Amino acid sequence: MDLGLRGRVALVTGASQGLGRAVALVLAREGCRLVVSSRRPDAIERAAGEIRDETGSEVMAVAADVGVAEDVNRLVAAAVEGYGGIDVLVANAGGPRAGAFAALSDEDWAAALGVTLMGTIRLIRGSVASMRQRGGGRIAVIASSGVREPIEGLVLSNAVRGGIPGLIKNLAWEYGRDGILCNVIAPGRFATPRVEDLDRGRAQAAGASLSQWRSSVERGIAVGRYGEPEELGRAVAFAVSWANTYMTGHTLLVDGGLTRGVW
Repeated sequence: MDLGLRGRVALVTGASQGLGRAVALVLAREGCRLVVSSRRPDAIERAAGEIRDETGSEVMAVAADVGVAEDVNRLVAAAVEGYGGIDVLVANAGGPRAGAFAALSDEDWAAALGVTLMGTIRLIRGSVASMRQRGGGRIAVIASSGVREPIEGLVLSNAVRGGIPGLIKNLAWEYGRDGILCNVIAPGRFATPRVEDLDRGRAQAAGASLSQWRSSVERGIAVGRYGEPEELGRAVAFAVSWANTYMTGHTLLVDGGLTRGVW
């Protein structure tokens, strides 16, 4: 299937490692011209170079913190100035800190809202103007399966990311007639550094080894294993492609059957 992505300009945040890097790599293989971003200049430059070397695609690296309005504005401007506009936005950021409700401060909540919700809003606001000028576009926000089935110990993520599907459903109606399709991608358990850190903490609390804890989690996944980041990358690539012409406003679970709810 031709995804119609060759030559499209894609902006991917949180792209130095994990799921964001995997998404960027898949889009580069499909022929996108990339702008990749994360907070650490060394990490994002390294990731951009590796993706460039592997795929031969154009890859621009911009260090930016999506929780800072000025950084988001600078990032969007770099994409527009460097490539003439934005066709695809993949809004991704590291998850908010883990912890039970009673252990979280106002500062924790403000940080989670600033990055996860306001960062996403600012990225979309900046990108939509360019997409409308270019006759359409695609937006995908990487959230979590916790938007459908809250995850124990991740109250910040459950609460703040829980607002993303409502935002995207609204934007689907506002921008559908402009040719801009918007969807949420909700990953389950993937083999990433963040998930490994979370698993290590839970294993320690349970008095189990990391491998024992992971095996117990895998028993609750229909396919019996964690996902590989590139598997999420392929799902995102379709959602933001021009092969997708009629799917918008949806939350797509990519979780190997982890989530038990029907809807």
